[in-house]
Amino acid sequence: MSIKIALAGNPNSGKTTLFNALTGSNQFVGNWPGVTVEKKEGRLKGHKETGIIDLPGIYSLSPYSLEEVIARNYLLDEKPAAIINVIDGTNLERNLFLTTQLLELGIPVVAAVNMMDEVKRAGDTIDLAKLSAALGCPAVAISALKGTGLTELTDLICGSLMAGTPKIAFSSPIETAIAETGAALAVPAEQRRFYAIKLLEQDKKIAEKLAFDSIPPKVTAVISRLEKEGGEDLESRFTEERYDAIGKITASCRKQGRRGAESKSDKIDRIVTNRALALPIFAAVIFLVYFISVTTVGTWVTDWTNDGLFGDGFHLFGIGTAEYEAALETAAEAMGGAAEGVVEAVEIDPSEFGIWVPGIPAALGGLLEAAGTADWLSGLILDGIVAGVGAVIGFVPQMLVLFILLAIIESCGYMARIAFILDRIFRRFGLSGKSFIPMLVGTGCGVPGVMATRTIENQTDRRLSVMITTFMPCGAKLPVIAMISGAIFGGAWWVAPSTYFIGIASVIISGIILKKTKPFTGDISPFVMELPAYRVPGVVNVLRAMWERGWSFIKKAGSIILLSAVIIWFLSSFGITEEGFGMVEDMNDGLLAGIGNAIAFIFAPLGFGTWDATVATITGLIAKENVVGTMGVLYGFAEVSEEGEEIWQSFASHFTTLSGFAFLLFNLYCPPCFAAIGAIKREMNNTKWTLFAVAYQLVWGYVLALIVFQLGSLFGGGGFNAGTVAGLAALALIAWLLVRKPGGAAALKTAAVKEAA
Repeated sequence: MSIKIALAGNPNSGKTTLFNALTGSNQFVGNWPGVTVEKKEGRLKGHKETGIIDLPGIYSLSPYSLEEVIARNYLLDEKPAAIINVIDGTNLERNLFLTTQLLELGIPVVAAVNMMDEVKRAGDTIDLAKLSAALGCPAVAISALKGTGLTELTDLICGSLMAGTPKIAFSSPIETAIAETGAALAVPAEQRRFYAIKLLEQDKKIAEKLAFDSIPPKVTAVISRLEKEGGEDLESRFTEERYDAIGKITASCRKQGRRGAESKSDKIDRIVTNRALALPIFAAVIFLVYFISVTTVGTWVTDWTNDGLFGDGFHLFGIGTAEYEAALETAAEAMGGAAEGVVEAVEIDPSEFGIWVPGIPAALGGLLEAAGTADWLSGLILDGIVAGVGAVIGFVPQMLVLFILLAIIESCGYMARIAFILDRIFRRFGLSGKSFIPMLVGTGCGVPGVMATRTIENQTDRRLSVMITTFMPCGAKLPVIAMISGAIFGGAWWVAPSTYFIGIASVIISGIILKKTKPFTGDISPFVMELPAYRVPGVVNVLRAMWERGWSFIKKAGSIILLSAVIIWFLSSFGITEEGFGMVEDMNDGLLAGIGNAIAFIFAPLGFGTWDATVATITGLIAKENVVGTMGVLYGFAEVSEEGEEIWQSFASHFTTLSGFAFLLFNLYCPPCFAAIGAIKREMNNTKWTLFAVAYQLVWGYVLALIVFQLGSLFGGGGFNAGTVAGLAALALIAWLLVRKPGGAAALKTAAVKEAA
């Protein structure tokens, strides 16, 4: 890309929507150099030589967060040809604060005033000609969601843009100080103003960039003089005078229609953020999300995928289905039973009715048999690759439905309200509301969820958030939830939502316990978050978000899960026989069974001390989807067993209700996949802290499953044994850790506060 255009703006200004609209499918995602924060680049539609760089959403060019450091360094070091500053037209004053700073960089700026449709709907008007004249840069009205104004914006950025002279002027003493400071700097003339202002604001990172050990003494002297004259710190004066200038600009170019009228967002928030109604509404939303994706719509499509595409096959467009079911009913009546109970015993070929499309295993098996493929190769392909990967891919429809619903919640603005609502709860237990932001991100994937903890300034809170973020069920855990829910609980509606709320409970309990220990004591990070206006989600944006998350999962199925399935098949199909090393007829004689049996005793107190459940749990540490993939290989996915039971019926026969739920809990709340553990290592930047985090997650998952199984067995009429004692002891320990007084520095701090009071 010969020309690079930077896209900068506040969070929730519609920057991502505009980026998608400008680039279409010409996008690629990577990481910013040296950090694991996502970097989006794309090519402008119709202009392949023009690249669009999507900078992280920021409020200013002051280095208060990693996102602001990344954005500022890119603009200063890479010097793009122009900057598209996305401005939320409904929040003009706040957005223009960043605009005034961008104009000082000496880079051509185009002000893209977004959401003009909402501005008009509110009865307001913005005079873009006056705004452009006041700022000293072109201003164009757009609606990124509806695609209006994009042609004019594209024409502007592809034209001959020139960097204008910043029109925001500070008071005379400050302007004199800026000129004196800038004149002594060895930087391009067009950037002297920006660097001078940052030095006067005592920005240490800018001083480092200019090769100063600290703020130069001459600059420090100027700062001291100005602060003495003004009676306040200079950085605050800069901020105050910026907003004074911005206030004059907005007053001259914006006219408000219905002053004082309550917006639709305010009316909705009076209900959804109400102290009494907020939590019940939140619970209802989460219930609906999982009910739709796991219990109803998602399951309908998944059942078709598992039973048809990766099963025996299906009638195309349903042609012949009714005739086939009628034949089954007739045969069942002749046998004196219900069709549902004797289907396997009825010898009726569904391919004789309508248009029959064989499933992948049946079609591929026929081809392999016709080609005379060796038994071991057929086993590898059918029992390993197709069974393992197919078991996981079969749950993709449920995941896509979940991702669509999450994208709708994010796009409409409710996700920000969830963070606001839960902040009230988190702060009561010593946690910051900022800790929940990574958890919201982690519902899609744990890796970006862990990375999102970087927005937390306090190191103690950040480490705590890194440890507990993956307790929230991510997309990769959904197949495990769906498998247990369908096989053991008959698709019960409450199973999937319960995992989400158990995740929140795990976060809160862990936060209370850890906050009382010396390494995690300290003040809570402040939580300030803008609540965006409610908007109707754009269909294209929702589908794009769904596809990005879904495609990431599918790629993992084609790599990590594929490799794992092959290894699982090999270890389960080969072992030591009477003739030496070779294929075994019974998986219980395979190498995998030997490995599983050797360590299965660890999980016996949790109710699933069998070798197959053990190896499925271990492979889940590589990728959570492997739990399902492993079961698919071991139980012959999409095949009918000799007893006439389908895979999930055979799988369910190895568990009770309690042991199945304990199996689910351990796999959801034990350490996450290797990729997420790698992200934890990068964020902790310390091996000991990483090991501590993984150890805590392992212990928490084990203790949670132990308590549920052992106490559930006790109340269900089971005997009192050593496992029961362990479960009661674990529950008592958690209760004590919750109610005990803080130790170490925390206790001293509490005592000092009481004494001061």
